[in-house]
Amino acid sequence: MSLHLHPPFRAEHCGSLKRPLTLLEKRKEFDDKKCSREDLRVVEDATIKDIIRMQKEVGIKSITDGEFRRHMFFDGVFDNMDGMKYIEDVSIDKFMDYVPDLAAFKKNSFKSAASYICQGKMERTRPFYIGQFEALKAFTAPEEHKNLKITMCAPEWYHLRHGVHAYPKEIYKNDEEYFADIVVAYQQEIKQLYAAGCRNIQFDDPLLAYFCADSMISGMEERGIDHEGLLDLYIKTYNDCLKDHPQDMNVGLHLCRGNFKDGMHFSEGGYDRIAIKLFREINVDCYYLEYDTERAGTFEPLKWLPRNKVVVLGLISSKLSQLEDIEELKHRVHQAAEVIANGQEKRTVAEALNQICISPQCGFASHAEGNAVSENDVREKLALVVRTAKEIWSDA
Repeated sequence: MSLHLHPPFRAEHCGSLKRPLTLLEKRKEFDDKKCSREDLRVVEDATIKDIIRMQKEVGIKSITDGEFRRHMFFDGVFDNMDGMKYIEDVSIDKFMDYVPDLAAFKKNSFKSAASYICQGKMERTRPFYIGQFEALKAFTAPEEHKNLKITMCAPEWYHLRHGVHAYPKEIYKNDEEYFADIVVAYQQEIKQLYAAGCRNIQFDDPLLAYFCADSMISGMEERGIDHEGLLDLYIKTYNDCLKDHPQDMNVGLHLCRGNFKDGMHFSEGGYDRIAIKLFREINVDCYYLEYDTERAGTFEPLKWLPRNKVVVLGLISSKLSQLEDIEELKHRVHQAAEVIANGQEKRTVAEALNQICISPQCGFASHAEGNAVSENDVREKLALVVRTAKEIWSDA
């Protein structure tokens, strides 16, 4: 693997953006069966055109549709997969309480929750994100198509959440068989996205960051679960999904610690516990890492970043309207560069700096309702990312 840049760009963002009220109202009408799919699509198209314009106006080059066609950031894969069934009321005991966000829900006395459950052999019989990418292409100029970014659900999303209840044993004998079919589906989707012109994808995976949380590790150990082996399985799944993917397609991996309604987070803990495996074993090109608060730990784990990978530092909060100090942001970027330069593979600070980009720590609306920020706040935050990048890098 060689170093990928442009994309990722010096000034990045993680995909989801604040939905305008007109879109939220129309989606509620659709959910309540008060309007047609076409009525919703018209509003989606109009608001996506506006959000594309905003990104370009502030100087963002890695353009997304803001995830405006989704309810949740993880929509797209398993809700379109044969063999998975939507169940509105899954008993809470079918969710693993060592998973940090599920533990939070159980503390709030949730009795059940909606989820997708595997009830048959999984197969991709229709696209996951092709339609979203084709629409993005239609709303942008041909020279921008290589920069368009599609964010994707993590392949282990429902497996970690449901644990031993993730699939019927008469369908899959073990985890390896379960993930083998998921891998085929992702390989097919990535191949079709590439054929459609997509060159920039990003997996959104808060679950890998949960392996940094003491609460999940201790909870797994209490149940006799081999968390090291499980992390290895998830890494293998990623690498199998990406096997033989085109080298001119940038593949990013975004880790955060939860970004639910109003920016609620679920876990804490630095990347130290998983750093070697994260940076040196997963075959992605770049990492979008949460670094806006102390709960993400220090930059020290970046010492394991190889020379051929990029880290996108999530230094700007997508949860708070207050703008960060640009000088402090620049200082933190240089701190990270020093750690990388003096890491496992020695390099100059200038070389390390070339492996860094910046962004908000997460999306602005992982859930449709979004964080407690306004649309103008989002514009100002992205503009700050761009201004900061331009003061650090000549190629921003």
